[in-house]
Amino acid sequence: MPDNRKSASLRWLDPIDRVSEILFGLIMVLTSTGTLSVITAGHAEVKTMILGALGCNLAWGIIDAGLYLMGCLGERGRSLLKLGTIRKASDPETGRRTLADALPAPLVSVLSRDELESMRKRLAQLPASRQRPGITKDEWLGALGICLLVFLSTIPVIIPFLFLDELRPALRISNAIAIAMLFMCGYVFAKDTGLRPWPTGLVMVAVGAVMVGIAMALGG
Repeated sequence: MPDNRKSASLRWLDPIDRVSEILFGLIMVLTSTGTLSVITAGHAEVKTMILGALGCNLAWGIIDAGLYLMGCLGERGRSLLKLGTIRKASDPETGRRTLADALPAPLVSVLSRDELESMRKRLAQLPASRQRPGITKDEWLGALGICLLVFLSTIPVIIPFLFLDELRPALRISNAIAIAMLFMCGYVFAKDTGLRPWPTGLVMVAVGAVMVGIAMALGG
């Protein structure tokens, strides 16, 4: 089967993927800033929070990048296995069924039986390949991009704590930045999926706040 996965260098720049990674990073850093108390927190607590938020997002960025690479490897491996199944099918019907299962449903719905059979025959005639699943350079770059997105989403939210000595205004500005970023994530997501941008942006703010609340309540 052809590898229908987008190249990683484009994938991590895709709006949906970018929104997902930034949203994840925002939720992680907000669970850290949400633990600060404007009454009792001092400079030591703020410094600990900043270092903790940076370290946590860097760690999760690395983990998320690793999971992305595992997904790339797994998807390519499944594609090769399906190709082998189609080529070695004991009868044309089994080959066509395997091919149809591997294709997107909208595409299958417009293909006739003869067209599927033509595709199956061409795939069956491909020379035997010893290709094994692997990770491409673009996918390594995509993983790096994912890690950076998760980590860098921390920076705007913690900037106020670096330049303001008083915790209360720093926390308010930080929360305002986080709300604006959540809204923009929803807005971009809506523009790329055909939803209404403003309502989706507001929903993203609400969903982000709920997710942060759940994470904090569970000790995240």
